[in-house]
Amino acid sequence: MSRDALEFSQSDRGFLEPHLPPQAVSAPASDLPFTTLTFATSLDSSLALSPGARTVLSGPQSKAMTHYLRSRHDGILIGVGTAVADDPGLNCRIAGVGGYGQEGLSGQPRPVVIDPTGRWEFSEDSKLFQLCREGRGLAPWIITAVENPSSQKQALLDKYGGRFMTSKMLRTHTGGHQVDWRTLFETLKSNGLESVMVEGGGQIINSLLSPQYMPLLDSVIVTIAPTWLGQGGVVVSPARRFDEGGNAMSAARLKNVKWYPFGEDVVLCGQVIVADAQKA
Repeated sequence: MSRDALEFSQSDRGFLEPHLPPQAVSAPASDLPFTTLTFATSLDSSLALSPGARTVLSGPQSKAMTHYLRSRHDGILIGVGTAVADDPGLNCRIAGVGGYGQEGLSGQPRPVVIDPTGRWEFSEDSKLFQLCREGRGLAPWIITAVENPSSQKQALLDKYGGRFMTSKMLRTHTGGHQVDWRTLFETLKSNGLESVMVEGGGQIINSLLSPQYMPLLDSVIVTIAPTWLGQGGVVVSPARRFDEGGNAMSAARLKNVKWYPFGEDVVLCGQVIVADAQKA
């Protein structure tokens, strides 16, 4: 077994079960995957000390929990900012899954990276591809608006079984890109991902917590660390909503909430309350 394998006991897994994708098909067929939004945050709702700064928040127990969550999803999705800042492995290191005590890649999620403009300069030395060579992870699907990605990047993805996927992008008034999440999730589902775990970063999370896209979320799992990062960090704070009279309203709220102490952290599990909208 790999030296960096993580243990997550059966007794610790029970509380998560109601918030995870069903292991047996029991829900009506949908063109959307079961989607979990999960991230670690400080007491002041920060994900990182500053944009691009790698910041460790989760304690060892909640870190193992995150890897267990990965084992229960078909895909794990991040934005390009996280990919550039962290050089992540995007695999599952729980003992007993593929590459960590079991032959093959069973239990390993498919990494999905949102990279609209193709700025992620990945290479053979990127951690994700090192794990592919070691048989401990899958190659990524990269969602991009670039019509003709570089042949070098394309060849590297092809070599390890990954690929570029073009997705409808919405132009914002600032000239940037915003993902059409419904189209993207439908595309991932049609390509075999029955469940997707969204891990960040801040722009991705805040986008999915907007009223337009909240109905797409089935579960929210947040690890809260006992620390304040201070002003200037990357903050989870979706845009405020207003009623017909122009009065401010809360941006989002959870229901069916459960809190679980986990080491020095606390884990919150719940579902988004969606007003005047339903998931198709």
